[in-house]
Amino acid sequence: MTHLSTDVLIVGAGGAGMYAAIVAARSGASVLLLDKSLVGRGGATIMAQMTVAAAIAQQEPDHWTLHLADTIEAGRGMCNEELSAILCEEGPARILEMDEWGARWAREEGHIKQVKAPGHSRCRCCYVDFLNTGPAVAATLRRQVSNMDAIKRLSNIAVTDIVVDGGRTVGAVGLELVSGDVITFEAGAVILAAGGLTKLFRRNSASTNMGGEAYALALRAGAELVDMEFVQFFPIAHLAPRLVGMDPIMWDPFRYKLGGKLLNGNFEEFIHSYGGSDAGKYTTVRDQASYAILKEVEAGRGSPHGGVYLDFRHVPELELRQAVGPVIDRLLTNGIDLTKMPVEVGPMAHYHMGGVRVNSRMATRVPGLYAAGEAVGGANGANRLSGNAITEAFVFGKRAGRFAAEEALRTKSAWNAKYAAEEVEQARTLRQGHEGSDVTPVELQGELKDLMWENVGPFRTGEGLAKALVRIREMKHRDFADLSISREKYFNLDIQDWFELRAMLTTAEAVVMAALARNESRGAHQRLDFSGSDASLLKNQVLELENGRLTASWAPVVCSSVKVEPV
Repeated sequence: MTHLSTDVLIVGAGGAGMYAAIVAARSGASVLLLDKSLVGRGGATIMAQMTVAAAIAQQEPDHWTLHLADTIEAGRGMCNEELSAILCEEGPARILEMDEWGARWAREEGHIKQVKAPGHSRCRCCYVDFLNTGPAVAATLRRQVSNMDAIKRLSNIAVTDIVVDGGRTVGAVGLELVSGDVITFEAGAVILAAGGLTKLFRRNSASTNMGGEAYALALRAGAELVDMEFVQFFPIAHLAPRLVGMDPIMWDPFRYKLGGKLLNGNFEEFIHSYGGSDAGKYTTVRDQASYAILKEVEAGRGSPHGGVYLDFRHVPELELRQAVGPVIDRLLTNGIDLTKMPVEVGPMAHYHMGGVRVNSRMATRVPGLYAAGEAVGGANGANRLSGNAITEAFVFGKRAGRFAAEEALRTKSAWNAKYAAEEVEQARTLRQGHEGSDVTPVELQGELKDLMWENVGPFRTGEGLAKALVRIREMKHRDFADLSISREKYFNLDIQDWFELRAMLTTAEAVVMAALARNESRGAHQRLDFSGSDASLLKNQVLELENGRLTASWAPVVCSSVKVEPV
């Protein structure tokens, strides 16, 4: 067994994790940056092909307080306004810092070009080009990380537990995914930057390594979660034909700009049947579009892959090329000719507004444990404003890196192998294999994803949520204990999937519990049995583990104008 020591340990090396590593190292701390995939090439940031919101006011007059007002409005009254203010106020500095580092934001007449995205009152969303905003910013951060000797990088490491002693974070336990070896890490501070939970759903737009581990790790360590019911579903994500190397949520702006028609399986426009007036306008709001699509599928009028058609065949090719640019050619390499064929689209799990409960320093209630990026809950309330995700990664990553480094450099800890003994023994037991049932961990993952999609998807009912909660608890307390585990020494996917499934079940239970308790429809949480919002539920749900049992309570929404410490 290998043991490694560092000042700051960062779990997850996407945009938030890399930004945190850079700032922690510049603050004088030694940093160990871990990722289940390749460092800087996994997670959600690198997959993003859309825009990054920040009030840099280079396209038109703007101010961060206007961005804040739009964020709070999109959040349906549920935003932690202290975190939202940090996101909006510090966003411009991060965009300009990334520009200095070579992010190559698209320019127009000598300034960074900004466009208006849905929900924004100003043109404030930056991008690199039609296809490469996420890859470009990830590459920019990778270059910075690679030039810093204080940052050590380890790929193919799945952190399975945060180690706490005397109420303080002292390190973590990880699994080397190739050899299956256990690694223990001693650290003065740990930052959870492992992204969201969209892998819990059968249809999702995210990286396959986003199974909600950050939330499960936080709970097991003694931290709290907040707003877990608010999962954002994107209404017209790509279903078919097969799309390689492109973001499945790319269609929304093209539909608005070009007038893409949504057609059911009979090639009929249908939004008007559900209270919308989409024909000729193509501006139906997302929840209404999702509802109409799912109802058409339910009625047997869906497309072959369980969605509907998005059709641009009525738009002249020249107009398509002028509006979409190189996207047309990239689509052609995928066998998609928009002038001759429609594509199939439908709702997908896209982002999570809830997450780890932190203060303005990105610190949890467990000393030494921090969170950053999509792992953090609260800043976006009940519905995230378009373009805020990568900004959140930059801003919260920087703050987590700075304050975690301060904590680590003033903390003296003495590692003892007994702290991690239970988790280490668990990994060793799994390596011996288990012949139990014929069900493997990945098969139970598949059932969980189907269960979540069918009962905890874009539109929910109390009956469906209760059904999901019962089954998830059966999986946790019965099925999980008797899974079949192979004895393969190297590349043992059963062991990897076992630990991932453990986290997925914990996180799924948190989402369903919170959704079942919120008897209203608000933002991304839509209950078919409670069609309107309830003013008495304008409050946050906080979840924690008490003696191994998940519990929930209500807390007032943070509406604060307190001046936070700048970074």
